[in-house]
Amino acid sequence: MIPEETTRSAAASPEAEAGRRNMRLLILLRWIAVGGQLVTIAVVQGLLDVRLPLGALLPVPVLLVAVNLVSLAMVRRRSGVSNTELTAALLLDVAALAWQLHQTGGLANPFASLFLLQVVLGAMLLKQPSGWIMVGAAGLALAWLAVDYVPLDLHERHRADPLALYIQGGLVCFALIAVLLVAFVTRISANLRESDAALARARQQAAEENHIIRMGLLASGAAHELGTPLSSLSVILGDWQRMPRVVEDQDLAQDVTDMQAEVARCKAIVGGILMSAGEARGEGPRVTTLRRFLDDIVSDWRSMRLPGSLQYSDQLGEDLPIVSDAALKQVIGNVIDNAAEVSPRWIGVTASREEDSLVLEIADQGPGFTPEMLASFGQPYRSSKARPGGGLGLFLLVNVLRKLGGGAEARNREEGGALVRLFLPLDAIAYAGEVPR
Repeated sequence: MIPEETTRSAAASPEAEAGRRNMRLLILLRWIAVGGQLVTIAVVQGLLDVRLPLGALLPVPVLLVAVNLVSLAMVRRRSGVSNTELTAALLLDVAALAWQLHQTGGLANPFASLFLLQVVLGAMLLKQPSGWIMVGAAGLALAWLAVDYVPLDLHERHRADPLALYIQGGLVCFALIAVLLVAFVTRISANLRESDAALARARQQAAEENHIIRMGLLASGAAHELGTPLSSLSVILGDWQRMPRVVEDQDLAQDVTDMQAEVARCKAIVGGILMSAGEARGEGPRVTTLRRFLDDIVSDWRSMRLPGSLQYSDQLGEDLPIVSDAALKQVIGNVIDNAAEVSPRWIGVTASREEDSLVLEIADQGPGFTPEMLASFGQPYRSSKARPGGGLGLFLLVNVLRKLGGGAEARNREEGGALVRLFLPLDAIAYAGEVPR
């Protein structure tokens, strides 16, 4: 199965994405708070015979429900949530709790300890200045509740021993805080780990792209340096071909022709290196079909290798027009070349479609990948080949596919050997017009 790609904008930073997850967490906490408030009001009013000002208390859960609905719509519509928005959401929760406690005894209400939960959440979810804002807000709320509150209208059996009622409420509050802290601190820690992992991936991708830029500069310099002598050799060999002495000597003429072919090959290699190190879209794209594109790759490879060593399975189904990408063609050929180095007698290539993506599998009967190579698949200079520059082929493969919206993965086959799986959205290379004959 093709790994699921996120449908959110790639421009969302890891911090903004972490804020979005934390906002979802606060929404869930607020739903629990609404349910807890309604249950508490029902129990205190119905079972404990404590008369509560329902007209002042019930609008708060209704307000929190409305805030949650608005927050859900915002989270679904946007790719990230800022620290300011998280701070505002927590301050709203503090204000709602302060109003409920104001109407139900102030600091004499054991549920005043719930402010501690708000402070802990602020310390974990917000930046340091905003965390101190939460501390200040909770402190102001407690100071207000100490001097201005509506006393509870207790039943006669509670007036004789109000401490017992406070202790019961305190135990319930402690259990509630303990459960919520364990549940939500664990979830928040997971969010932070995911954020750190996303940031690490972003840094790795930036480092890889910077590496590609350096390779492009190096290839560009090499192309300029080699271009002049190669052009000079081509002109000289062309002059030699027209010389009477060369024309009369068939062996010498053939040698000059072979030399011209090798010079042309050197030019093509330099151009291919430059193209692979640059943008994913190669120079000189042409319109073709998906089946013809892959058939050309297989045919070119077969013409230079042992007959029958490559087994190609076409499971594409209906053909479709595409724009041939030279860089993509080159990196696919590189993967087949890598497989041939460890398995010269057999390479299996399977082309298929899964939903709207091309899936290309290249298998071999070699020794397979080591665990270290699988863990660092696609990173530069990670290769089993003991030579300088090894591993750049897979590195270029992963980056070319990634720029086209696809990817690659590797594993070892149960029957022996390795398998590299490439997947590419067909929209990235699709062509809307007609294919020339």
